[in-house]
Amino acid sequence: MSMYSTNIYKAARKRAGLTQEKAAASMGISVESLKAYERYDRLPPMEVVDWMCTVYDADYLAIQHHRVSSGAVQVVPEVQVLDLPLAAMRIVNRVQAFAEAHRDRELMRIADDGIIDETERPLFDEIIAELEELVKAAYELKYSQETGKEVRV
Repeated sequence: MSMYSTNIYKAARKRAGLTQEKAAASMGISVESLKAYERYDRLPPMEVVDWMCTVYDADYLAIQHHRVSSGAVQVVPEVQVLDLPLAAMRIVNRVQAFAEAHRDRELMRIADDGIIDETERPLFDEIIAELEELVKAAYELKYSQETGKEVRV
């Protein structure tokens, strides 16, 4: 089941500095249930994920849960919890690169007639990929840490 090297629920709990026992008690679930979620034996229901987000102070976990539970790996970006300076640099660099390449103008030219023809498709796909990286960078900035080191979730 896991496409992650570390279970997302376990990583968020550990980042919060909680034992399984303390986390389970805070959420009103059994330790056995929490262990099952942390082994991907079972996916937690959304109510439990909501509690995890609150107890672990990890809003990004809702995005990662959606990614895992729905199979939306191609749609929902994999969000990393980064240090604030790194997250800020990533999004600013991506925005500047997009602007410097005049992607906005290219997109408007492609969209002008309301049709993406076969000659425009490769450039359109490149622009979409760059915009997806911007969305990912925006999430990483939103969930960045003011201090600490990078933690892959």
